[in-house]
Amino acid sequence: MAAICVFCASSRTLDQRWLDLAAETGAEIARRGHTLVSGGGCVGMMGALADGARAAGGRTVGVIPQSLVDLEVADLASDELLITDSMASRKTVMIDKSDAFLTLPGGLGTLDELFEVWTTATLALHAKPMVLVDTDGFYRPVLDWLGALADQTFLKPAGLGLLTVTDTVPAALDAMERQLT
Repeated sequence: MAAICVFCASSRTLDQRWLDLAAETGAEIARRGHTLVSGGGCVGMMGALADGARAAGGRTVGVIPQSLVDLEVADLASDELLITDSMASRKTVMIDKSDAFLTLPGGLGTLDELFEVWTTATLALHAKPMVLVDTDGFYRPVLDWLGALADQTFLKPAGLGLLTVTDTVPAALDAMERQLT
């Protein structure tokens, strides 16, 4: 089975529906026998994601910088908690430890992680599946902007094509599993 890295929000002020989406994502990853790799936080969607995976019997790996451990937001219940020296090294470890990447709704940090893994894929530094879950059109404005970048040749169509977009978590995991086989 695969190690699936999920990028998502860690905000403490989100609507319950986003926390529920994260918890269900973690549970679905576990039900399918995959390991969850996350940003190692215990708050917001990130915390709900890991809790959902563990509640369904899944294995969790958290990757978190020491500065966030110091703020007491580390997911100490992780089966494996890897502590890095910076946010940049956190992303490197997450990429190295994962077989595929799933992006849920989130803010700047989530987009930073998505663009890092996507950029490294366009440079052929990895060929791991990347799926964006566009729940309720959350990412539609970003996807429209990216389409405009491609139209203006700032983004090659092949690069745009490396990201699979779905509107549900089961469809996202189905797409990943097809790409991993």
